[in-house]
Amino acid sequence: MSKRDYKNTSEPPLDYSFRSIHVIQDLISEEPRVGLRPLKHSKSGKSLTQSLWLNNNVLNDLKDFTQVASQILEHPENLAWIDLSFNDLTSIDPILTTFFNLSVLYLHGNSIQSLGEVNKLAVLPRLRSLTLHGNPIEEEKGYRQYVLCTLPRITTFDFSGVTKADRTTAEVWKRMNIKPKKARIKDAL
Repeated sequence: MSKRDYKNTSEPPLDYSFRSIHVIQDLISEEPRVGLRPLKHSKSGKSLTQSLWLNNNVLNDLKDFTQVASQILEHPENLAWIDLSFNDLTSIDPILTTFFNLSVLYLHGNSIQSLGEVNKLAVLPRLRSLTLHGNPIEEEKGYRQYVLCTLPRITTFDFSGVTKADRTTAEVWKRMNIKPKKARIKDAL
């Protein structure tokens, strides 16, 4: 799902893009961008959206993300789309794995160094669209295949649809490059 396709979903995003945000706590005092459609709010003043856009800022960590999300969103547990593209993140914060309804996660244009960071996202049952291009991990051999093996449910990766051929290539790559975990045999005493 691209931002252009967002009109097909129910609520506009809570959009803090291009706000020079350095720390997540800044969201409490910062005004979100105004979109074409007004945001709906609960009686308590919290946003009713399922999308949070934090792209094009200067975040280098997600400290206090859950607490801040609870202050600005009526139902943070329903977050389906988080855009953290074009920030200064060096890893995939485990806090993102607590949002089980997350289906779209944009992390492109950051500074994620280790391909193993992708493993954290395997616990997200609804994740279907992921971007990671523009991070140092993109230069690692087998980048696309590794991600597709690790996250077999995603249907769009780096804004490209995942094809049957992609899945086949990823499986072949996995057999050639990832050693299977040995079954542990308990010694009978």
